[in-house]
Amino acid sequence: MTKLFAWVTPAFIQGSPADHTWVTTYDSREKAYSSLKKVENDGEDYWMCWGSFHKVGEPTEPIAMGQANLAVARCLVKSNADSRDIPAARGTIFKYGVDGVCHQLANQVLFSTGTAKTKPLTVKKARWYRVSSFLYGMYGRRQKVAWQQKIEHCAQQIISGAPHEFSDAARSKIIATGKNMEFDDFEEHAQDVLSDEPILLAKLLELRSEVQAYIARDIPGFESPSAEMLNAQNQHMMDQAALLLGDEKFEQVFGIKVGERIALVDPDILNKRAQSVQN
Repeated sequence: MTKLFAWVTPAFIQGSPADHTWVTTYDSREKAYSSLKKVENDGEDYWMCWGSFHKVGEPTEPIAMGQANLAVARCLVKSNADSRDIPAARGTIFKYGVDGVCHQLANQVLFSTGTAKTKPLTVKKARWYRVSSFLYGMYGRRQKVAWQQKIEHCAQQIISGAPHEFSDAARSKIIATGKNMEFDDFEEHAQDVLSDEPILLAKLLELRSEVQAYIARDIPGFESPSAEMLNAQNQHMMDQAALLLGDEKFEQVFGIKVGERIALVDPDILNKRAQSVQN
């Protein structure tokens, strides 16, 4: 088993109200690498999660850490590779801003911390995580079948090289861990906040399902929507939640105030991805 650490830094620009997230196998408080190449040369892993390389987190404390199956993590999402250039480093968040953002991809790496009895860690302490998990879910909103197939594939890949007497047990353990996808940390949080208003909770979760179904649709003529389009779409969906919940409940559920501009999709990352696809 290997320990994983999840980190944050303000997204886009210094002082952003949202956090970018990434995952490492090392504690950057103890050793801060200056480049991805040096991380790799030392036999460590860094999952960029649709972002750039960062020496340390800001703040410097990790937002999550726990024991993980490193082989599972590496299989689910390729480490030490730029998600903008290397498809295997995208997990099943194939289209940044459409399938999910860095929060969902970091969660896919952290899936390897789960067991048949315990839930995987998530980056739920990142700022705006409640917004992104409302819009995109825990592991991405359009690729649920692909994500389940990825787990199955990794389970099979890992046991194929294991001693025969351990193969069935190893595969069963990984598949059992996959059943923990049934839990949803946004839904759990919403249930806590709205425990005394079951009808409002039901309406919010229904709206969330409608939101994700709507956003998952392909828009004719817009195979590569811009960051502005995606952020505007997300803004509209959050406005619908605000109308449903009202100011006070909205802030309790999402951790932001009604009217705060929603900008989860980084235009620089989206533009870099578009260029890499064209090339």
